[in-house]
Amino acid sequence: MNIDWAALGSVFGVSLAVTVALVGLFTLGIIGLSKQETAAASGSGPGGSVALARTGAYACFALCAAAVAYGIYLIVA
Repeated sequence: MNIDWAALGSVFGVSLAVTVALVGLFTLGIIGLSKQETAAASGSGPGGSVALARTGAYACFALCAAAVAYGIYLIVA
């Protein structure tokens, strides 16, 4: 049995990088929703910052969903 260590290392590196990026993106979405709730509760922030925080959070979650869907597509195809 012959193991291609370079390919194994490459798969490990790419999967580690994608996992960290996906978790970071999801964290940014959670932070965006938290900032949106904080701005809405204080009432002192302008309406634009609340909408911007909500839009950014939804964009982060949409990118996470797209990455997961693409991963499932790669596994199935």
